Amino acid sequence: MDVRRADLTRPTTLRPVLDGVDRVFLFPAVAEAATEFMELATGAGVRRVVVLSSEAAGHPRQANLFSVEYHRSVERAVENAGVEWTFLRPSGFAANTLEWALAILAEGVVRTPYPGAAQALIHEADIASVATQALLHDVHIGQTHLMTGPEAITKLDQATAIGKAIGRPIRFAKISPAQWREDAVRFMPDFVADMMLELWAEADTAPEPVYPTVERILGRPALTFARWAEDHAGDFRAHSSAV
Repeated sequence: MDVRRADLTRPTTLRPVLDGVDRVFLFPAVAEAATEFMELATGAGVRRVVVLSSEAAGHPRQANLFSVEYHRSVERAVENAGVEWTFLRPSGFAANTLEWALAILAEGVVRTPYPGAAQALIHEADIASVATQALLHDVHIGQTHLMTGPEAITKLDQATAIGKAIGRPIRFAKISPAQWREDAVRFMPDFVADMMLELWAEADTAPEPVYPTVERILGRPALTFARWAEDHAGDFRAHSSAV
């Protein structure tokens, strides 16, 4: 495997890693870097780009317009570059629940608002598998794929699934949205925290939609949240130290 290191915010590091590359999976941490990256990529001969975008890009809401514009600006940069493109717009990541890990490890508790919010969280392995298909097969050119997990399950059931995976009961402690936000903005941008709260409030009223995209493309059902919890059990389980 040929592994090369680069930084999307430092264009001078990109030219060497693009040498000989004709297909790219792209998620720029800084949206403004997308246009310059695409100029360098097309100049180097890249002809196909698969973008990790977000379901929010196709469902603009007043409270998260910053997030919508972030993802759309990346998509537009790729569209305008004249390359073959595929946009992956997944729903919330199952991995977002890793924010619960420290509290589960320390106290066996999950503290979050909206316990009844039913989300169709997606396993990152499914995103990777669909991205691979899009990079390899022409049928995905010019397609925008809305992607979710196979079912919408509540936050309470998510916590239960993690407890089952680690063999430890998990206590659920409901907190207010304001309490969660006060803590969350210490490790995520304000607009992301606001977007998450808005999505949870909506999912608390009506379950998130489930799309068959993953199964249609991969020929198997999307991986469940329970499977994700099993795959990540070690992140929620204390590791004993050798003496």
